[in-house]
Amino acid sequence: MAAKIQLAMALQNRAPKLSVFTFSFFFLLLSLCFSRSSGQQGMPFACDAESNPAVAGFGFCNSSLGFEARVEDLVKRLTLTEKIGFLVSKAGSVTRLGIPKYEWWSEALHGVSRVGQGTKFSTVVPGATSFPQVILTAASFNATLFETIGKVVSTEARAMYNAGLAGLTFWSPNVNIFRDPRWGRGQETPGEDPLLSSKYAVSYVRGLQQREDGNPDHLKVAACCKHYTAYDLDNWKGTDRFHFNAVVSPQDLEDTFQPPFKSCVIDGNVASVMCSYNQVNGKPTCADPDLLAGVIRGQWKLNGYIVSDCDSVEVLYNKQHYTKTPEEAAAISISAGLDLDCGNFLGEHTEAAVTAGLVNETAIDRAVSNNAMTLMRLGFFDGNPSKQLYGTLGPNDVCTPENQELAREAARQGIVLLKNSPKSLPLSPSAIKSLAVIGPNANVTDTMIGNYAGIPCKYTTPLQGLSAIVSTSYQPGCIDVACVSAQLDEAKKIAASADATVLVVGTNQSIEAESRDRVDLNLPGQQALLITEVAKASKGPVILVIMTGGGMDVIFAKNDDKITSILWVGFPGEAGGAAITDVIFGSFNPSGRLPMTWYPQSYVEKVPMTDMRMRPDASTGYPGRTYRFYKGETVYSFGDGLSYTDFKHHLVQAPKMVSIPLEEGHICRSSKCYSLDVVQESCQNLGFEVHLRVKNLGQRSGSHTVFLYSSPPSVHNSPQKHLLGFEKVSLGAGGETVVQFKVDVCKDLSVADETGSRKVALGLHVLHVGTLKHSLNIGV
Repeated sequence: MAAKIQLAMALQNRAPKLSVFTFSFFFLLLSLCFSRSSGQQGMPFACDAESNPAVAGFGFCNSSLGFEARVEDLVKRLTLTEKIGFLVSKAGSVTRLGIPKYEWWSEALHGVSRVGQGTKFSTVVPGATSFPQVILTAASFNATLFETIGKVVSTEARAMYNAGLAGLTFWSPNVNIFRDPRWGRGQETPGEDPLLSSKYAVSYVRGLQQREDGNPDHLKVAACCKHYTAYDLDNWKGTDRFHFNAVVSPQDLEDTFQPPFKSCVIDGNVASVMCSYNQVNGKPTCADPDLLAGVIRGQWKLNGYIVSDCDSVEVLYNKQHYTKTPEEAAAISISAGLDLDCGNFLGEHTEAAVTAGLVNETAIDRAVSNNAMTLMRLGFFDGNPSKQLYGTLGPNDVCTPENQELAREAARQGIVLLKNSPKSLPLSPSAIKSLAVIGPNANVTDTMIGNYAGIPCKYTTPLQGLSAIVSTSYQPGCIDVACVSAQLDEAKKIAASADATVLVVGTNQSIEAESRDRVDLNLPGQQALLITEVAKASKGPVILVIMTGGGMDVIFAKNDDKITSILWVGFPGEAGGAAITDVIFGSFNPSGRLPMTWYPQSYVEKVPMTDMRMRPDASTGYPGRTYRFYKGETVYSFGDGLSYTDFKHHLVQAPKMVSIPLEEGHICRSSKCYSLDVVQESCQNLGFEVHLRVKNLGQRSGSHTVFLYSSPPSVHNSPQKHLLGFEKVSLGAGGETVVQFKVDVCKDLSVADETGSRKVALGLHVLHVGTLKHSLNIGV
């Protein structure tokens, strides 16, 4: 600041006749210039020998040494008090070692977020690319897109770090299973299917973490898979996440709730896992040694750190009363395998826990080492980042035209066409001369980006997007999404005179959000009345656009012949209005598919949100959850979605029999067995390929997701069907291609038994793609 003022004064002295306005303008320019560079020039960096020669002799600053040796050297130099400062998200500085403070909490769920203490926006970087909320991106079923978005987000994150506006550790993605449609945070997840959630987790984490130089030991930014585990209730009818004990069977834990986290760690090599607020089977997840040290660190071999959800350690003491003293809460969490506390509870109580003999310093050294190792891999201890791989990134690398176009493309790929009467959509820009745009979400901005969002580069609302194509008349129809009283007269009037009507309805964060679960599946207030009355009055086709995170009971609209088309657009991000317009007017052929089941309202009237069971129970009438187990009526099903063209599948290759080799003397050689334990000896190289020819039968190019499902034999209360793989292909009119799936018998065709052990079911498995079915017998 002093240098800025001196230069400004020098300008004033050299040009005394400058007007006050001109001088103020010069000062503003100087402010921007200095603020752009002050991120690096004004910030201290660990191990920056140029600005602090004293650090040159420290082993942890010697980049020629291995990470482990550097971390060991660092930990040995720290006092107990300094070590404890490394256990909290707002890590303190160690001035004598030249280590600055560091804020661990940054978020990047679908773009660099303003949530978290580590990230801020300013005149230097006023916004970042805001991609669609995760549930809509997942609807694209495009793993390449998931990773590409991650790469863009990490580039913008690094650019903001260089400007002093963000950290390097981002607590994203959320890979919890969208078990119940009422969950307010379902919008943040990739949906209800374990395989889709796993593939999303791995792809997005790779996009965030992998560096362009291909060095697997270093990180671009550090991702975090959350919230571990069986966390999918926030605040429902008096039960909140801080007090909820999720009672989960070993079977459901193994085949529904754990797979995304397991894939995230093993296949994605994620740098962090965040434990959740809730208890699982009576134990707080952040204090469960079996879940943390046993599974994440032991079985899955996490290369990184385990962090608590914010204030979780305090919650298990103050709200769950799991321990009698705060020192016991600190000790039990650290001993269980927790490395970092989002909050300051460990900072306040760990030293007393050590003094009382509740936890030893070796456990603290382990936690500090895991945290420091992550920072080492990020280059935090390598001095000024301007001299590192991503050191040249800056404000010009945020909100680039290419990044903003990717946000629009992601929204287009995710939008799901659920209903389309013949020749209704796409609308013709030449035939439609006037358009009525109606609904409480027709001209929204913040609603489009959902939660855990940043400040977008810019917005294109549905009204703005549609108005760019055709002359529009607009009426909100409701004051807001609560729609306590629908304003029908003006809405019906413009619908009656327009060539077509677009109704944009749904929810926002006041209806479904973190700490806010829904109690029903109906559109809020009088939205259904608005839709029905406007449809009656409309002269032309009626397109219903539903902007929500979760599914809705819109059976009334599905069965209303006056409503010719229905689109679900999630929370579509900063370019949502442009993407919606692209689909409605046909410049983009919709290809999204639902990543979650849409249930009727009657379903949630029978099923408490607190019941964690996935499988149905015929004795009590419990219907089960998700497409894998639920057999009842749906409004729309997982995987539903239409296109403006038609695709056909033809099976080219698949085996009819797979034999599992058994050692001599195995009991199943002489006795009837219904399943086999998944053991490495039998499973090695046990796989096959499925080849499918896909043809576009229509006159329009388009993309299509090929879903490969399996229905296993009815043993161990197995799923009625489950997803083995998916591939998205793009085909021109009349074009065709062959899609290949590699199926690992023990990984892909196994089921969890009642104890949570993986078993390969023997007998008839039915593979299916669309209406095509193929029988496969697995024997010994």
